[in-house]
Amino acid sequence: MRDHFELRDGDLAGRIGRLSVPRAGVTVETPALLPVVNPNIDTISPARLESEFGADILITNSYIIKTNEHLREEALDVGLHEMLDFHGAIMTDSGSFQLAEYGEIDTTTEEILQFQRDIGTDIATPVDIPTPPDVAREQAETDLEITRQALADAEAADTGEMLVNAPVQGSTYPDLREEAGGHADATDLDVFPVGAVVPMMNAYRYDDMVDAVAAAKRGLGVDAPVHLFGAGHPMMLALAVALGCDLFDSAAYALYARDGRYLTVRGTEHLEDLEYLPCTCPICTEHSPDDLRAAGSKRQEQLLAEHNLHVTFAELRRIKQAIRDGDLMELVEERARSHPAMLDGYRALLDHADQLEREDPASKGAFFYASNESAHRPEVARHHARMDRLTAEGHVLLTEGGIPSGDDFDATWRVVPPFGPFPRALSETYPLTAEVPERLDRDAYEQAARGVSRLVEENPDAAFTLAHDDWPESALARVPDSVELESLSAVSERLADEESDDGREEGDSTGLSDE
Repeated sequence: MRDHFELRDGDLAGRIGRLSVPRAGVTVETPALLPVVNPNIDTISPARLESEFGADILITNSYIIKTNEHLREEALDVGLHEMLDFHGAIMTDSGSFQLAEYGEIDTTTEEILQFQRDIGTDIATPVDIPTPPDVAREQAETDLEITRQALADAEAADTGEMLVNAPVQGSTYPDLREEAGGHADATDLDVFPVGAVVPMMNAYRYDDMVDAVAAAKRGLGVDAPVHLFGAGHPMMLALAVALGCDLFDSAAYALYARDGRYLTVRGTEHLEDLEYLPCTCPICTEHSPDDLRAAGSKRQEQLLAEHNLHVTFAELRRIKQAIRDGDLMELVEERARSHPAMLDGYRALLDHADQLEREDPASKGAFFYASNESAHRPEVARHHARMDRLTAEGHVLLTEGGIPSGDDFDATWRVVPPFGPFPRALSETYPLTAEVPERLDRDAYEQAARGVSRLVEENPDAAFTLAHDDWPESALARVPDSVELESLSAVSERLADEESDDGREEGDSTGLSDE
């Protein structure tokens, strides 16, 4: 186990943790945002990031510092913390971003790690190869070998108390991502950034991002703190946390502000289009859109950057509370409705429900069925697997309620979409206490039918009758042919007709006797 990272709470694969950074003498609560600080541009000073926004960790670029004579001499002379006037933990990048952008850099892993140690970096980064999406597999494999050598060089370096990143690359090849995650996890390095996902996010390919992270997580151990390199838009943080990402860095708060863009949890707005500010942060309560537009360009950029940071930190606090409350999936689903690409990301997340289920707590507060995607949540997969442990014997009635046509059954189990069948004794256990709408969708019924099918398969000697409340044909088609089907509404109508006929017969009989 990595003794510098402690897990305190969790929901889905998301977790609240404590990352101990010994060189800085601080412990960072995760999920955490590392604001990117460009040492050449002072949009919001590190001192203000710490005092006003509560940042206890940030990231800057050691390669930029190393290649700028003035910055290099100052950092070597007084150290990074004094130079930036920041008391929290400082992570530094190695120049890999510049390598990806410009094709070459003038440093090696050994050199840049030594420089990072010399200037007082707390979490350092080797020179890996950020392989972009969709490259030829041969290139992805070649780049991955270079990154593996960088990790080996980092392991061999004398880093003292400085933590070191072990980047996980692999482009858009899930097997390479998983293999890279496993290799990184086997090193004695400390933090595990999933790299080269920025091009996916810039292209709104959130489903591909999810698949890349999920693959990397399959290779990494549960105790590995995971950093999603370059991610920091508040819209996608809940999705990334649900996947098991712990650290985020982004220059978006400053870059977007420079372009007059205003971040929200539902996407990005242009200041010129806003008549109202849909936020309660200090900037938005003290200014109107006209105020911001009337400010000089430098002042407007600063105010927008401050808003962008406020909304991002607020979203992380909201995510942490959702983890505590056990309703992170509800928050992810809410955010997924903000953009079609986010919905793709959410659906991709649910494609990995079996993987999420292994870390998702077995019991929570409430399960809210809010859309057809809810039918594919990890809790449904877990319920189906748990039913495998139970034995059904004799003739078993599986019923949604109502009145079946007969009572010659050895046992009666409830059936609740989307979960499927279960013994009545489990009715008040999570997630079978789920809040579901009256008008369910096909996915809910089809998942329940899969549960029925699985129960039948696991109990071949039992006989089953399914008393359903007008399930759609797509669901009934998934029920094995050996199951006797009975429509509760048809039974109710037949019983009502029989009662009506009995009433008429009694009336006729009474009339005859009167005569």
